[in-house]
Amino acid sequence: MNKNEFIAKIAADTDLKKADAEKFFDAFVANVKEVMASGDKLQIVGFGTFEAKERAEKEGVNPATGEKIKIAACKVPSFKPGKALKDELNK
Repeated sequence: MNKNEFIAKIAADTDLKKADAEKFFDAFVANVKEVMASGDKLQIVGFGTFEAKERAEKEGVNPATGEKIKIAACKVPSFKPGKALKDELNK
């Protein structure tokens, strides 16, 4: 399912106009990004938790030359599913 199909499903399930469902979806995604970028986590009970995690600096290898390189520390997005979501998927 792609973004447009998902938005159409939200619109159909909520009796919203497709444009309104798209505004909701875009606002949701923007707010999740904002929360994670600020260092907070977003916990939706029954669904899961979105957060940014720190990845430490590490040493890697350039596959083309075999030369060792340093890979900089960075933040990566993380999603941990909640128990209710896991249970739903494993029915």
